[in-house]
Amino acid sequence: MSEKPTLFTSLSPALLHLYDLTDAVVVIIDVFRATSTIASALYNGAQYVIPVDAVPAAIEIGKKVNGIAAGERDGKLAEGLSHGNSPLEYTPDFIGGKILVLTTTNGTKLLHMALANGAGDIVTGSFPNLSVVCNYLIHKKKNVVLACAGWKDRFNMEDTLFAGAVIHRVKEHFTIHCDSSFMAEGLYAQHKGHLLEFSKNFTHYHRLVNRFGYIDDIEFCLTEDIANVLPLYQDEKLIKG
Repeated sequence: MSEKPTLFTSLSPALLHLYDLTDAVVVIIDVFRATSTIASALYNGAQYVIPVDAVPAAIEIGKKVNGIAAGERDGKLAEGLSHGNSPLEYTPDFIGGKILVLTTTNGTKLLHMALANGAGDIVTGSFPNLSVVCNYLIHKKKNVVLACAGWKDRFNMEDTLFAGAVIHRVKEHFTIHCDSSFMAEGLYAQHKGHLLEFSKNFTHYHRLVNRFGYIDDIEFCLTEDIANVLPLYQDEKLIKG
């Protein structure tokens, strides 16, 4: 019997350098809201998404490709951009056939960090595309690193819960000797029946809902398989895999 590939969970971008990303599938996880928004945009017909780590780059590339430059900093619309990081903003009428150039506080930066650390196979994941991500990981039969974006290098609950949801589904196919993975799966198993209620305790929930009123965004971001596409990173863009 061939040996199973390994699976590890990096709970913060500050820990990513501790994991070997070469020849592994790296899943970029930024549940509130970058990776949920990427899934939403591709599901609703975007040609592709270009993730960039800085606002000026988003504006410049947006003009160059005649795309929609969008993003946020600290949860609110970034200065100089006319569209934000809400998955509900990217309806088929609005995004269909267009290119989205997206920059966010945590998720798009983490993707570029993964590239700099040698990742060759990158996908993005969130609850709206949970099943397709899990199927891809099982199908690839490669080592996996679940990379949580957290918040400015700090641990956060929603990304860890999504990592736990993935592990809950795929663990039979992997060798897992990783305490952060065991912790993530345990959290998810305990709270999977009431994620929205549980999320009311999260720091990022307070940031997005109490300050900006984004309760509908939160609900979308925690709903499994409502934008079930695979955002796959190829040639500096995320395409529908």
